[in-house]
Amino acid sequence: MTNPLFRLLRAAVRGLGHLAVGLLALLILFEEWGWEPLHRALLRLGRLPVVCRIEAAITRLPPPAALVLLLLPTLGLLPVKLAALWLIARGQPLTGLAVVLVAKLIGTAVLAWLFALTQPALMRMPWFGAAYGRWYGWKEALLAWVRESWAWRTGRVVKRLLRRWVARWQRV
Repeated sequence: MTNPLFRLLRAAVRGLGHLAVGLLALLILFEEWGWEPLHRALLRLGRLPVVCRIEAAITRLPPPAALVLLLLPTLGLLPVKLAALWLIARGQPLTGLAVVLVAKLIGTAVLAWLFALTQPALMRMPWFGAAYGRWYGWKEALLAWVRESWAWRTGRVVKRLLRRWVARWQRV
């Protein structure tokens, strides 16, 4: 018979592992469902001449400057998050939450756009290339696992049915 404390510890570790995988899966799903559409939305702005010049300048940056530029949106969001906390503390939780959500959407879109522009320079740094390669491999394996799940397959079927229903409804 196994020690009850050992079984409890093993169950706790297993639970933490499932929690970690779940949180990382949510992060990856956000990347897939949030990052890409937001990036495509910002690419439409790339048609403007001033944005084209900015993009050209960003793609010419050396790797260290590209890394600093990539970190700027995170630092830029800090005052916005503090303002949202201030609103929440002043009894305006919905306004504070709305500020955080809008800032997250805009910040994610800008980060996706900047990453696409700076990735070639960043990949020239050996440590970044290695870390990105590990992250990407792990992400693809996790996405394959998630896509094989019953929940994902069911969600895809529901999504397809909803699209057909909306298309039929729009024709009427």
